[in-house]
Amino acid sequence: MTTTPVRTGEPFTSVTELIEAVGAARLGPDPAAEQVSVAFTTRQGARHAGRGRGYRNHVLSLRVGATVGSCATEPDELTDDVAYDCVGRDVADLLTHPVQAVRVAALDAYLAAARPHAHTAHDTVTIPAGTSLAKSTARAAAVVELLPVAPGQSVLVVGVVNSLLEQLRRRGVSYLPCDLAGGSTEWDEPCLPDAAALLERCEALLVSGMTLGNGTFEALLEHARATGKPMVAFAQTGSAVLPCFLGAGLSAVSAEPYPFFWLDGGPTAVYRYRDNPGSPC
Repeated sequence: MTTTPVRTGEPFTSVTELIEAVGAARLGPDPAAEQVSVAFTTRQGARHAGRGRGYRNHVLSLRVGATVGSCATEPDELTDDVAYDCVGRDVADLLTHPVQAVRVAALDAYLAAARPHAHTAHDTVTIPAGTSLAKSTARAAAVVELLPVAPGQSVLVVGVVNSLLEQLRRRGVSYLPCDLAGGSTEWDEPCLPDAAALLERCEALLVSGMTLGNGTFEALLEHARATGKPMVAFAQTGSAVLPCFLGAGLSAVSAEPYPFFWLDGGPTAVYRYRDNPGSPC
């Protein structure tokens, strides 16, 4: 796909609005002319050395041209046939797919090609080669640096990643761990499933890109926009999608396109975006 200058001006406030703009070819080439050549799922389990808890990731990824777009799902939420069914179909078609993860992955792949991170991000952080724990820790530090919070303030963390919580603990920042899957943190703190019930108790939000795939993102964005609270997204899911919401409640994005840090022991990149004029799509 040829890189095309993208729209500047008012940021998007909903995924539906963004999909409509892409479908109308307002942000790049006609999506009906852009085809998915490869579709695949990544099923991963991890338990970092020295950690007491493990986790699983299932991710749907679609390749459009030279770029890959991704959307994480709950384990076993999608069958492999969903991925196989995407192969050979055009982006415009997949933007209306009944499965939200497909829509998000297609949107992510398209936008990653239309506005490559290397050309649009405010800075790039190289996560050095190392063990899975070392890379997780380095990524977490790069993400938490985007949060404008002081010791004693409270952050709602939606989509619990223990390395992120560890970085907050090191900075003396308290947090409210929230995850749809429930469970508990490395420090045996309960992960509450209902983010809406915790919004009034936080002074900032740190939000996983998975909220795009499970439909909870827009309510969090609306709260941040209405209250002026800082909201930072850490994104493997929708890494090229989330920067389009800067200025509409989102204050910064740590974007990590495929291949993710946990897939490769060598150096990998995290692209960071901040809210300023010209940042949105």
